Amino acid sequence: MNVIIDYGRGNLKSVLNSFDRVGIEATVSNDINKIKDAKSLIIPGVGAFTAAMEALNSMGLTEVIKKECRKGKNIIGICLGMQLLYQRGYEFGETQGIGLIEGDIKFMDIPFKVPHMGWNNLKFNKPNEPILKYINEDDYVYFVHSYYASSDKSELVAYSEYGVNVPAIVRKDNVYGIQFHPEKSGDVGEKILKAYKEIIM
Repeated sequence: MNVIIDYGRGNLKSVLNSFDRVGIEATVSNDINKIKDAKSLIIPGVGAFTAAMEALNSMGLTEVIKKECRKGKNIIGICLGMQLLYQRGYEFGETQGIGLIEGDIKFMDIPFKVPHMGWNNLKFNKPNEPILKYINEDDYVYFVHSYYASSDKSELVAYSEYGVNVPAIVRKDNVYGIQFHPEKSGDVGEKILKAYKEIIM
């Protein structure tokens, strides 16, 4: 079973439904034993970086996620969940993230409307990555965010252009991050989750 981690900051039902539609068996839980026994972990999230990390830390989940990552367990973060994978966030001051990917989460200081909200196309940095298997470059996905990941390009799988190159999909070994909402991205989002299903099989 795959576990969608419930730390009180995620759009849990829509994420669970999207995984169910592509045949990924998942359950929502914050039970540490269930997380340890899970086949893979999904970190959803909406809202502020600081509040999310406070919740994860207070529930003892941050260290559990790190330990499961070191075991080689597949982990995927979605929207805020992706941002939490990084070392630091700068919303309401500096906050330490989970730290599975090097880099910072910074405000989108750009000459365009923020939050970045709506449909945007994907540009591929690593077109041969398995998670891109069923989609095409320039397919559109749905974003809602005001902060973005600033990190090493070596982990960048796909990005969107919106004043800056916004990392849209990243990967470091067994850790994946998706900045947009696959559960709100229609057929393209489902194809991405279908490819992820094959990765974690």
